[in-house]
Amino acid sequence: MKNFLNFENEIKKIETEIDRLKDPYNNEGISSVDTDKIDKLQLNLDKKIKDIYSNLDPWQTTLVARHEDRPKSKFFIDNLFKDFFPLSGDRLFGEDKSSIAGLANFEGNSVMVIGQEKGEDLNSRIERNFGMMRPEGYRKSIRLMKIADKFGLPVILFIDTPGAYPGVGAEERGQAEAIAKSIECSLSLGVPTISIIIGEGGSGGAIALASSNKILMFENAIYSVISPEGCASILWRDPKKTLESASAMKLTSKDLLKLKIIDEIIPEPSGGAHRDRDLILSKVKKSISRHLGELMIMSRQDIINHRKNKFLNIGREKNISNNFLSSQDLFTEGVAKIFEVRKKIGNKRYYIFLSIFLVLILSIILQLNFG
Repeated sequence: MKNFLNFENEIKKIETEIDRLKDPYNNEGISSVDTDKIDKLQLNLDKKIKDIYSNLDPWQTTLVARHEDRPKSKFFIDNLFKDFFPLSGDRLFGEDKSSIAGLANFEGNSVMVIGQEKGEDLNSRIERNFGMMRPEGYRKSIRLMKIADKFGLPVILFIDTPGAYPGVGAEERGQAEAIAKSIECSLSLGVPTISIIIGEGGSGGAIALASSNKILMFENAIYSVISPEGCASILWRDPKKTLESASAMKLTSKDLLKLKIIDEIIPEPSGGAHRDRDLILSKVKKSISRHLGELMIMSRQDIINHRKNKFLNIGREKNISNNFLSSQDLFTEGVAKIFEVRKKIGNKRYYIFLSIFLVLILSIILQLNFG
């Protein structure tokens, strides 16, 4: 059974009609298949899908990113890599099934693969906690990234989560610390790292695994610090203001590419990645192969510097940041200003002491007169 979004009603009607015409054993009994009418409807369907998906607003893009039929991390891991060998546990608390991780082979190269998995049906989604990782999931990722760094293995990460799990148990086990440590670990790796945002890239739960040399993003995926509903509840006190909040947050792939937060948009088939899984699989494979080839020829220190400079330069090309300096320049400038102020104070020391003396004399006189 196909799932349709609320703005796909016209698409649903046409597809339903095509399916009815293709079935010769319909409610009216045996009938012939009208191929001419099917062809016309198919052309109409393709045009309608193209028209709708070429003009999606940010909230509609969010709904597509959350689509139930969208290919998940497990699909890409199963079909992009050979000899996948799963690795489990954080060696501190336990296993987190909302992430799939392990060693694999990609085009003849050994790699470490980590993916956030939402699940395909209700039972698997409950088991996977709807892709919301707990602290042990992030600590497992840290453990495996360190193994990859030790043995010189590139790390490929698939991002698809509404956010880190906010439960009481997760907070008690140090959710924030685990996310922070994961970001720190990601930034310090001396091996190539590539993150692909395939659906939702929600909050710190996504950033924890997206601090990579290359960040690729599906055309209809989203990447934001908070969900549109959460943002609307905080800023507008109205969770229904999802379109306004989604637009304000610049969470679509086009906006994020302009801001240079991501490095590439992976185009999706018309109607979303779920409509042609083989095509999106081919595009992801080509993209990973190209970026991995660029990074593999770099030295360990060059990889670390590349990642460091990538994140330090985010936001510096916009008007608000045109005059921003590097952290070293800011420190030097700050020290210079301190000495400048100190020099000015030294030059006017006589007047400062005289002013203080006069204030003291005046206060004593006032106390004597009114005491």
